[in-house]
Amino acid sequence: MTGNWLWMTAADLGRGIEAGKIHPVELTEAYLDAADKHPEAGRIYSRITPRRARSMSIAAADRARAGQRIGLLDGVPISWKDLFDAAGAPCEAGSALLKGRVPETDAQVLTTATAQGLVCLGKTHMSELAFSGLGLNPVTATPPNVNDAAAVPGGSSSGAAASVAFGLAAAAIGSDTGGSVRIPAAWNDLVGLKTTPGRLSNQGVVPLCERFDTVGPLARSVEDCALLLAAMEGRKPADLTGASVKGARLLVLETVALDDLREEPARGFEGAVEGLARAGARIESGKIEEVTEAMGLAAILFTAEAYGIWGKTIEAAPEKMFPRILERFRSGAAFAASDYVAAWRRLEELRKIWAQKTAAYDAVILPTAPNLPPDAKRLMEDDEYYVTENLLTLRNTRIGNMFGLCGVTLPTGQPSCGISFIAPPMQEERVLRLASAAERALG
Repeated sequence: MTGNWLWMTAADLGRGIEAGKIHPVELTEAYLDAADKHPEAGRIYSRITPRRARSMSIAAADRARAGQRIGLLDGVPISWKDLFDAAGAPCEAGSALLKGRVPETDAQVLTTATAQGLVCLGKTHMSELAFSGLGLNPVTATPPNVNDAAAVPGGSSSGAAASVAFGLAAAAIGSDTGGSVRIPAAWNDLVGLKTTPGRLSNQGVVPLCERFDTVGPLARSVEDCALLLAAMEGRKPADLTGASVKGARLLVLETVALDDLREEPARGFEGAVEGLARAGARIESGKIEEVTEAMGLAAILFTAEAYGIWGKTIEAAPEKMFPRILERFRSGAAFAASDYVAAWRRLEELRKIWAQKTAAYDAVILPTAPNLPPDAKRLMEDDEYYVTENLLTLRNTRIGNMFGLCGVTLPTGQPSCGISFIAPPMQEERVLRLASAAERALG
């Protein structure tokens, strides 16, 4: 029976605890035992925290026995990306630059989630300083991809996705600056929620680009993502009951998002769109030319801020970095402060135009990634292949980040191919309801 627990949704595990069919301590021990025995666990977890997990599960069991459970996920074990501070545990953000960094306090979202009864299993590997969507990290570890042993898992929340996909956590918490929740979720056939900047606290989260950084869950279901969002806020979850795609007006974004689609992602997206149409969604296709201009601003806005935050640390020991990530950070030094300010001012104008052009739609939909997970060995050996795949991987997800939106990626049924729903800022409940209905429509 305990083996089945590893593949259940977080919500179903919570319902099992509520019904007295699952004991929180036994559940946590099942995950700890699975991680201890799994041959890939060392590539997935940077550090497992068994003492913390056990103490939290005992407290959850006491509450369950007393009829005082805090919420549905009370006692459910999850993993945390290794850029969330956890008191007393190393937090190194996938980089040798931060080796030996041990925070004294928890990140705010971890503190809140703990108060809601969630059990912290440990910290997961990630792309170096979160600055890659591939999930390739020769400095610490490259986690596995659930669909292709030779491929990268997607990043930068790479270990977060792998921990769920390989049955070593009920769900995971990651971060998304340019697609770092949605890409690994899509490439490992999971659901991923990108939140609006400012929706969840970044206090105690190692930064990359603070104006774009967001916290978000990776899980087996939309319901799980809704519950995890609520747990990190200490609020009631979105009500997903009665959600339907029938009559929903969805815009297929043609600008940029459909360019150079590989065969499998195109097939997965087209099949999902057809499924939504059969379920009664009103599908329209259209261009938003401002997307092209916004994407042209991405290089300065991301790299200049990232280098502004990390430049001094990097230049004190550049030899510790994976050269490709080092090069990407250093590219931010080429931009003048005046160019950065001008780019942000223009992007704010473009965001207003986007809001006007999409106001009539329930969501904009697009393929989560235009490509499949690339081969890890070839990425290390073939410079042209690395550049091409790295640029393509985050292209579609970055649209949501550039326009300050929230969004959900869902599996399409085609392995490692997702469909994304993006919605206006702070409309997470709205997009979760739509994604929940789409999840059922797509089976």
